[in-house]
Amino acid sequence: MLPDWVYEKCPGVSAGHREAAIARQAQLTKPTGALGRLEQVAIDLAGLQQTEQPRAARVPIIIFAGDHGIVAQGVSAYPQEVTIAMMSNFAAGGAAISVLARELGSSLEVVDAGTLAQAPVPGIVTDKPRCGTRDFSVEAALEPGELAFAFECGQRAVVRATAEKPDLLIVGEMGIGNTTASAAIAASLLGVSAEEIAGSGTGVDATGRAGKARVIDAALARHGLKASAPPEQVLSAVGGLEIAAICGAIVAAAQQRIPVLIDGFIVSVAALAAVRLNPSCQPFLLPSHQSAEQGHRLVLRALNVQPLVSLDLRLGEGSGAAIALPLVRFACALHNGMATFAQANVPDRPA
Repeated sequence: MLPDWVYEKCPGVSAGHREAAIARQAQLTKPTGALGRLEQVAIDLAGLQQTEQPRAARVPIIIFAGDHGIVAQGVSAYPQEVTIAMMSNFAAGGAAISVLARELGSSLEVVDAGTLAQAPVPGIVTDKPRCGTRDFSVEAALEPGELAFAFECGQRAVVRATAEKPDLLIVGEMGIGNTTASAAIAASLLGVSAEEIAGSGTGVDATGRAGKARVIDAALARHGLKASAPPEQVLSAVGGLEIAAICGAIVAAAQQRIPVLIDGFIVSVAALAAVRLNPSCQPFLLPSHQSAEQGHRLVLRALNVQPLVSLDLRLGEGSGAAIALPLVRFACALHNGMATFAQANVPDRPA
């Protein structure tokens, strides 16, 4: 169903560089563990990047956009036209992620992976098999060939990004209705009810959230999706083109030894699907934040990762990952730039 490359093993963590980073942290002029999670970030990056000096300077941002047929069921607080309008806003530099990218000195590419736009939007890369998904409450969202195309869209975006020789990659999303698709994917992969996963998304009230959960549970039953269902089947039945593209991008980046700073609920669900498809990409997932979406905590737990920050964000667009990036940069700078006890002639702890 998916291209063969999706299942090809990702490179392993360099145990030697990881151990060297642990040893260096023990010699820096600070109490052991005093920098908390920042120490672990630097150690993890050293092993992933195969280096004694982990880096987070060059970090391209890729946003994948897509539309969802399930919006016909009234699951979003915003009309579907917002997706295309926001793509233009990204290109014009007016969106939150546009501002953050400028502040971070990161390039920003926006990919139309499956919106309803009938013609290319200026400033946007168009790479889609169709305009929007089908309404998964009545039929499968995607045909197998369309799903495969979306994965390769993600891979192509990573290939373009490698021209910058990135240290890390941030992927984000835009698509009215995509919290519903993501909640459906997560509910199936985790074997839980939609009530436990579905959140307010763009801002639906309690009644709207309950309606969203009912739509998802009915669709999962209709498609016969249980926790044992293959991720390929889940993504075809209830997925989104931008979500599938993110899955492909995560796997493709990991195969190129590029760690991915994972954004909020939707990107985390895509990451969960990517790990289920190719478990060897798991070490390359660096969680950025825990969002306000109620299901995000469950997905992060399933990925066995701990986010750097929790700011009650629920914007998407890769914004949470972008906001967390300075912390990753600080982690690298502290690891690389601090003096050791010996260099600073500071007495170390007694042996």
